[in-house]
Amino acid sequence: MQAVERIESRTVVLPTNDIDTDQIIPARFLTTTSREGLGAGLFHDLRFDSDGAENPDFILNKAEAKGCTILVGGNNFGCGSSREHAPWALLDCGFRVVISTKIADIFRNNSLKNGLLPIVIDQATHAWLLEHPGADVIIDVVRSTLELPNGRVVSYPIDDFARHCIVEGIDEFDFLQRHIDAIRQFEETRPWTP
Repeated sequence: MQAVERIESRTVVLPTNDIDTDQIIPARFLTTTSREGLGAGLFHDLRFDSDGAENPDFILNKAEAKGCTILVGGNNFGCGSSREHAPWALLDCGFRVVISTKIADIFRNNSLKNGLLPIVIDQATHAWLLEHPGADVIIDVVRSTLELPNGRVVSYPIDDFARHCIVEGIDEFDFLQRHIDAIRQFEETRPWTP
């Protein structure tokens, strides 16, 4: 995972409500345990027609979406089945952040564990972002804030451990590995045996 304290990017807006994990990465692409290459399947059935040609009206196929790392989705983003492939596909396609008024719990947890920052914001801020696609925003991960181009700064909720992992660029296993000496010492000196 990549360590990140601050993200500055234009936004890509996908205002559709209830985008589920099967829309994010269709089930037929779940035959791998590798994260690499999953971006090709991201929103596949929305990005391409049945013949495999790009849908020119889909936002990710437009020039203004290239290089953007922040996706603003509609309400209830990431609902549906649990699959780590969904945040993997977003990350492989270059996204670092998903913003919505509601993000499904399982998708949010999978995202945080894999370095994709899910941000839940208030209705007014969300409406502003939907009305201003391509807005340049700044996300301060350390302070848990999002700054709009008009100078408005809003806070978003994130638990301390998840924020620590994203800022450090580590997952839960990496966190444990960093404390392996303390774990070994505890196991060797504890007065009881399991």
